[in-house]
Amino acid sequence: MIKLLQSGPIAGVFWMIVTGILFVFVTALVKYLGTDIPAVQAAFMRYALGVVLLVPLIGETLRTRFTREMWTVLIWRGVFHCFGVSLWFYAMARIPIADVTAMNYLSPIYVTLGAALFLGERLALRRIAAVTIALIGAIIILRPGFREIGDGHIAMLFAAVFFGGSYLLAKRASDMVAPSVVVLMLSLTVPIGLAPVAIGVWMPPDVWDVVVLFGVAILATLGHYTMTLAFKAAPVSVTQPVTFLQLIWAVLLGVFVFSEPLDIWVVLGGLLILLSVSFISWREYLLKKKSVTPPPSAMKL
Repeated sequence: MIKLLQSGPIAGVFWMIVTGILFVFVTALVKYLGTDIPAVQAAFMRYALGVVLLVPLIGETLRTRFTREMWTVLIWRGVFHCFGVSLWFYAMARIPIADVTAMNYLSPIYVTLGAALFLGERLALRRIAAVTIALIGAIIILRPGFREIGDGHIAMLFAAVFFGGSYLLAKRASDMVAPSVVVLMLSLTVPIGLAPVAIGVWMPPDVWDVVVLFGVAILATLGHYTMTLAFKAAPVSVTQPVTFLQLIWAVLLGVFVFSEPLDIWVVLGGLLILLSVSFISWREYLLKKKSVTPPPSAMKL
C-alpha cells in the first residue's frame, strides 16, 4: 500500500484528491474570514504563520545544494504566488466559492497562451480549439450582460494568470529538489515579498482572526505538499482531471454552509475549462513521450 502511494497513476490521483479536500477547507476558512482584514495582509499572515509549521523541513533544505537555476525557479515562483494569493484572498471575500474555484481552472490555459505569445511556441489546431473552449467556459461563468461582474471576478481572472505561472514552476521545481524544499521555499519567499505592502495597509487583527489564518496556514501548507507529491508521482495529464472534484465540493460548500445560490452555469463553465485543460495536459504528455516537446530547461512562462 505504501509503495502504491509513492509513485504511479494511483499515487498521483490519491494525492491530488487529498490536495483538493485540503484546499476546499482552506476556501471555507477564508470565506468565513471575509473582509475583516485587507487581502494582502491576510495573505501575508497566512504564509508568515505557516513558517512555524515548516521548521522540521529546514534540515533537508540546508542540505540541498542549490544551483543558480534552482534559485531562479524558486524565487520566481514566490513572486508569481505573491500576486496570485493576494488577488485570490480579495476575490474569495467578494464572490461565490464556486466562481473562484471554476475560474482558477483557467491558470493552465493562461500558461499555454503565454508560451505562444511571448516565447513563440507554436499552437497546433487542437490546442487552439481547446483554448477556445476554455475561454467559452469563462464567458459562461461570467455571462457579461446577464449578471454583474464585480471586482472579485476581475481579481480572480488576474489571480489565475499568476497561479498559472506558480503552477508551472512548482512542477519544474519538483523535478529539481525534494517536495519539502519546494514547500519551504514558497513559504519563505511569499511573506518576504508581501511584507512591505502588508505593513502599508495593516489593520490590527483580533485573536480569532489569527486562529482562523493559522488554520488556513496549516491546511494550505499540507495542500501544497500533497500537490507536490502528486506532481512527483504522476504526469499532470493523470492528476489534472481529478481537480474537477474540487469544484463539486466547492459548490456543495457554498450552497449548504454559506447559503450561496446554486449556479449551474458556473458548474458548466468550469467543466468546459477543465475538459480543455485535461486535453492539453494529455496532448503534452503524448508529445513528451515522443520527445517532441522542448527540454525541461525551456520553461514556458
